[in-house]
Amino acid sequence: MFIDYAKIYVKGGQGGSGASSFRREKHVAKGGPNGGDGGRGGSIIFRVDSHLHTLVDFQYKKHYVAKHGQHGMGKNRQGRDADDIIVRVPAGTVVKDVETDEVLADLLEADQTFVAARGGKGGKGNARFVTPTHQAPREWEVGESGEEKWLILELKVIADIGLVGKPNAGKSTLLSKLSAARPKIADYPFTTLQPNLGIVRVNDLESFVMADIPGLIEGAHTGKGLGLQFLRHVERTRLICYLIDPMEEKPEKTFKILKNELEQYSEKLAKKPFVIVLTKSDSWSDELKTAKHQKLHSAPFAVSSLSGEGLKELTAYLWRRLNHMTLEEIDLTEGKTE
Repeated sequence: MFIDYAKIYVKGGQGGSGASSFRREKHVAKGGPNGGDGGRGGSIIFRVDSHLHTLVDFQYKKHYVAKHGQHGMGKNRQGRDADDIIVRVPAGTVVKDVETDEVLADLLEADQTFVAARGGKGGKGNARFVTPTHQAPREWEVGESGEEKWLILELKVIADIGLVGKPNAGKSTLLSKLSAARPKIADYPFTTLQPNLGIVRVNDLESFVMADIPGLIEGAHTGKGLGLQFLRHVERTRLICYLIDPMEEKPEKTFKILKNELEQYSEKLAKKPFVIVLTKSDSWSDELKTAKHQKLHSAPFAVSSLSGEGLKELTAYLWRRLNHMTLEEIDLTEGKTE
């Protein structure tokens, strides 16, 4: 099950309170204060786990509450700090505050951490309040409360190339031919209901990651079809591959619709480098191929996942584009959330 959205509650533990205590020994009538400090409350810490690829765990557990720190004790003994709770998340997880919608963290690298809710500091014991004029203080502090908040977790897949197209444009079939991925393929719209990733081998030592994004329709940026649910996944890609069905009556209009949906969702997204690929070329006539090419402002590739036509050339071209991007293009493909 691919889950890319979750709403969870996190709360750091309260710090332990300081102790109010005095030294008591035989033959010592008035011992000085010896109350220790309280321990720190546990924190909720997110850590990227490269073995995770979905937020499905958060469908079953939505509340994460750390334990309180131990109270201080006599004889200047400090309370123990509470253990932190480590919450594992997949790479590509964006953490947002529910109330403000502020992006708190963008977790991309393996083992990267983020303190989602900090535990409270322990309170001071009365031994901390001694002064030259106040030798027997009874004051002590209550431990600080831990942070608590509701968070939104959004997962954006990380890939070098994103396949974008209308339903049934041939994205899943192309991915299955270029990589070892086996997405669901059928001759009806919205076969793909989740992003699929595949590793495309250029040679024995070189490869890149390609993502099949569920089909977009006009109005996707407003939530039509599966739009808002999956447009976020295109943000991480370095290069966009627009796939257009050759049987479309006006391929140039289809391209404009797809590009407009990305632009309406994110202006930066629409500026990413791209390539146009016309699919199912095995069923075209030469005259149709020429006509389709002429109607698009950018010379597109023509490929056939059935016959294999153009697949090697497309793979080689995509690899060259990824390795020869301009500095401006690289800035647009860093994938960091604004």
